Amino acid sequence: METSTRGAATAEGESASGVPSLDPTAWTCPAPLRDHPRIVMGHGGGGALSAELVQHIFAPAFGGETLAQMGDAASVRLGGARLAFSTDTFVVRPLFFPGGSIGDLAVNGTVNDLAMSGARAAYLSCGYILEEGVELSVVARVADAFGAAARHAGVEVATGDTKVVEAGHGDGIFINTAGIGLIPPGVDLRPQRVEPGDVVIVSGAVGVHGVAIMSVREGLEFGVEIESDCAALGGLVEAMLAVTPELHVLRDPTRGGLAASLNEIATASGTGVVIQERAVPVPAPVANACAVLGLDPMYVANEGKLVAFVPRESADAVLEAMRAHPLGRDAAVIGEAVAAHPGMVVARTGLGGTRVVDLPVGEQLPRIC
Repeated sequence: METSTRGAATAEGESASGVPSLDPTAWTCPAPLRDHPRIVMGHGGGGALSAELVQHIFAPAFGGETLAQMGDAASVRLGGARLAFSTDTFVVRPLFFPGGSIGDLAVNGTVNDLAMSGARAAYLSCGYILEEGVELSVVARVADAFGAAARHAGVEVATGDTKVVEAGHGDGIFINTAGIGLIPPGVDLRPQRVEPGDVVIVSGAVGVHGVAIMSVREGLEFGVEIESDCAALGGLVEAMLAVTPELHVLRDPTRGGLAASLNEIATASGTGVVIQERAVPVPAPVANACAVLGLDPMYVANEGKLVAFVPRESADAVLEAMRAHPLGRDAAVIGEAVAAHPGMVVARTGLGGTRVVDLPVGEQLPRIC
């Protein structure tokens, strides 16, 4: 830890005794990984590197008020209707993993992005990038999984495209999707609506998907098979909105995990977030695996969980509705939004201390979605 050059002028003062004093709030830690002239894997991790790539290259190049929303899905108006519109690309390795495949993941990930705006997904596109040499039986298995997941989520695959790249220029199968859905009247889910006092609820155990992928990728055994939580969350969101349409914001904590989602919401809303570390549900096998791998479950990706900021007066009813749904039976209150330390997420530890839960710089587990 060191003070920055800029901080030396503002962070250092002089005590009554004449001894220089330091302001710890102005300290910075060097992050040399962020000074890259070329793309690195961390640019795809959903953390600070990803944010810089979007903010400094893509957003200025594309512009537009709709893009500036920077949500899981854009909210657009067309012919008097308010639609949610999202796109995503899936490059998971391996293609098949405990609890799902790249096909399930592509559908559920896109449906969930739409659901986080309160929309019910209606139509999907699918673009398949196939590597020369991949077995047709593998392509068929992925396509079957994609179709089954779409039917289960109640969404229609309306259009698609296929491209083939030379052997060695892909990794079997990549999938790009886009999805559209209708946002019900009266629903307005965005981080700018978060207020101090809002209750933070997570729909279930975190870190499961990322650890499931890592276990099969690296051939690791943890005494029990860990299955991905990959699932479509549209039904759970509908159950929550049936209690009150006045939910403030929803996020599905995929890349960068719960920590990244909380930091994004805190920054966009201008509020602070305080979570109780022991209240965050982490299954014992996931906690053990993370301990072995040197990972923090807060930063590990999920594919079937959401985090919600709910007005305090509605929190109990929303929590009850979530626990009555199969995908929310382990829902838990983990913290609250506060006026203090705006834009910062802190965790109160089991030992009574407090630690900053920062936005990850790069990526703990690449190629997990």
